[in-house]
Amino acid sequence: MIIRVRAPDGMYRVEVGLTDTLATLLQKLAPLMKAPAADAIMLTRDVGGTKLIAEFESSIASLGLKHGDMLFASVAASARPSVEPGAKAPETNKSEIPSFVKQEDVDNQLEKDDGLIKRKRDAGMCKHGANAMCEYCLPIEPYDAGYLAKNEIKHMSFYAYLRKILAQSKIVGDISGGLPPNVVPPLENPDYRVKPNCTGNHLPWPGGICSKCQPSAITLKRQTFRMVDNVEFASPALVERLLSFWNATRCQRFGFLYGHYQSSPNVPLGVKAVVEAIYEPKQGWEEDGIKLDLESPEFEQEMAHVNAVAESCGIKIVGMVFTDLEPTDVPQKVVYRRHANSYFLTSLETRLGAYMQLKHPNACRWAKNGHFGSKFVTCCLSGNKDGDIDMSAWQLSNSAMAMQAADLIVPSSVPSKMCVEEPTKTRYVPDVFYSYMNEYNLTVTANAKPAFPIEYLLVNLTHGFPTDPNPLFKTSTPFSIENRDHLQQIQSLGAIKRHIKDIDYSADKLALVLSDFHLLVYLASLDILSPEEIKLIGKTASADTAESAKHLASQVIDSAGWQTLLIMLQEASDSDLNNSSSTVAGASTSDISTSQSHQAGFSSVSNEPWACRHCTFHNEPSKVECDMCGLPKDA
Repeated sequence: MIIRVRAPDGMYRVEVGLTDTLATLLQKLAPLMKAPAADAIMLTRDVGGTKLIAEFESSIASLGLKHGDMLFASVAASARPSVEPGAKAPETNKSEIPSFVKQEDVDNQLEKDDGLIKRKRDAGMCKHGANAMCEYCLPIEPYDAGYLAKNEIKHMSFYAYLRKILAQSKIVGDISGGLPPNVVPPLENPDYRVKPNCTGNHLPWPGGICSKCQPSAITLKRQTFRMVDNVEFASPALVERLLSFWNATRCQRFGFLYGHYQSSPNVPLGVKAVVEAIYEPKQGWEEDGIKLDLESPEFEQEMAHVNAVAESCGIKIVGMVFTDLEPTDVPQKVVYRRHANSYFLTSLETRLGAYMQLKHPNACRWAKNGHFGSKFVTCCLSGNKDGDIDMSAWQLSNSAMAMQAADLIVPSSVPSKMCVEEPTKTRYVPDVFYSYMNEYNLTVTANAKPAFPIEYLLVNLTHGFPTDPNPLFKTSTPFSIENRDHLQQIQSLGAIKRHIKDIDYSADKLALVLSDFHLLVYLASLDILSPEEIKLIGKTASADTAESAKHLASQVIDSAGWQTLLIMLQEASDSDLNNSSSTVAGASTSDISTSQSHQAGFSSVSNEPWACRHCTFHNEPSKVECDMCGLPKDA
């Protein structure tokens, strides 16, 4: 009879008799699989099974095997032959075999969770006792279609989607051990580019193309999963300080979000991005837009410097945020322009989001090339239907990333439409389609050329703030924000001198003052502190407890770089606290030191909190400058 054996390199058929032993089967199978010995082959009955068939002296009949049965085999890693010296190593498609992939901690955590959704006993349908279960109260999978429809979940979490795929291979439970050796990684990013190194008998692209290397037609569909489910800002002050720029200038602002990823308790197997800081890079700002030179060497050098400081604090870049605000004739109200009848993200913003997600891929060992999608998020501050400032959070689909990588899309003059690029001698553009419901409630497929709706590329996320804020950076006196010199928020040695003047060499006070991301970035840019001292300050700023922060701060005080900085601060003149007057949105502001002396005379006149004229933040009566934007009280 014939026993079928599936191995990583193909299917084999082995002819054996009922009285033959398992050892006989393995001896016949070894040369086919090129195994060094028969006992190096591991046999299982199920794909990915962990229970090996090891009864070597048992007959085929006693093992219960019948004609046509299928077994699964692999060669033990310790028995696989290595390449002999001088021999040419076999060519391997590296894109299909991921090397060691360092995933996020939240990924490793969620792999251990089965994600089952527990249900209570149904009083109407359950007929059993309290200690039993039936189909109406058994836990259900996080990808259950009924559960998703009932709770109106449009996008399931990524790990719910992964569990759904793995269930087709009967892989359930704890998956932290990775895939079995005889199972191919189930995830693969879409790729709409012409495949390189085609084996067809033609010149390489663009000299020639065939059906093997040309990409298939693209049918755009709504992505059923999302890599991140929620964006959580650690403190409302993060958003308020970003908005203070618009309040003072009526111009738009852009910033990168820095934080970390955690599991989301509100979504089965969900992930949330926790934002701890917002960095505002050098940019050109206008009333109706922002200018960024993303590919310039100066910008890349600036971001590499910031990323190094963030790494010392245990955080990383998780997304971007920008404002799109326009005041109305009604005070404290803004224009409501982003909604279902207009657009949520413009085509230009969509392409920028896809570009940034390609620069920050998500490490995933379940994908053939070691990464799948991206956890990078895009947030926008704009007006809602009530005229108030509100935030929306988005991601771009994997299809959007693939179309951007293949240079298939280009922004259009209509914000809600994305154009498909025209083919050229070096750009192959496959057919692109999208489906929609027509007026007769029928699904219709339409050609996406020359343009298609942006919604086919978007994945919406939820956002919010924690109930009990516990931000990573806990300073009560925030340092000036970078690249805001025109707002009199100048980062200088004098600003540092004023910022730390009251610490009195106290480790407790220093730890609290250093717990400011903007201050850390500026300290690192001075090139006074060594990389090791920057890492020490980063650990101090992000310490979990006050005791550990105090201990680390005492090490900072004793470091040579910090002592050098203190000497330089002593030489910094008081006039260096901030630069001389400049114009902000048409209003003249005087020197900060002059303003402080002028305000000191009437700071005790009123005990009522005062509202900043520039950012509307309410400050304590004793303050002579705004805690939010740093501008003088009567500027």
